[in-house]
Amino acid sequence: MATPEDGIAAQIRNIERTYGKPIASWINLIQASGLSRHPEIVAMLKTEHGMTHGAAHRVALLARDAAAPPPDDPVAALYAGRKAGLRPIHDKLIEMIGEFGSDITEVPKKGYISLRRTRQFAMIQPSAAGRLDVGLILKGVSPVGRLESASGFNALFTHRVRVHSIAELDPELLSLLRRAYLEAG
Repeated sequence: MATPEDGIAAQIRNIERTYGKPIASWINLIQASGLSRHPEIVAMLKTEHGMTHGAAHRVALLARDAAAPPPDDPVAALYAGRKAGLRPIHDKLIEMIGEFGSDITEVPKKGYISLRRTRQFAMIQPSAAGRLDVGLILKGVSPVGRLESASGFNALFTHRVRVHSIAELDPELLSLLRRAYLEAG
């Protein structure tokens, strides 16, 4: 008796034979298109490449699975899909914060990375608005300029700084992060 996996394997073989490309080529084409929503990908494959709905649906599912981060990498999961462009900012920020000391722990949460020393002092959260939100715990510091109150953002933090590019990882932000780090020790 055939299993569901056997049926999917047969469908993939048929797609490759009918449309003349291996599945990996279709996945590369989808990734290069910049499309991320399933219905958009299906529509593109149907209109631009003449696929049937079933074939386009299967290829779109395979592309989604190929783009999914490994389940054991929570940071990659935070930067999947539309937020992928924020990952270089995150990585640079983590590198800069790492220079404060070797006693920093990154604790993945559902939507952000918590940064802890003895206590939590900051967090990094990718936003759907194309920026990183850096939450800080800074007691007795008034919000000024880009250092906003975290009221309405996250009750665990006193302040937030919005970061749109690596260029905004400047000495001012680093100084605020260092202060939060030192206060958490």
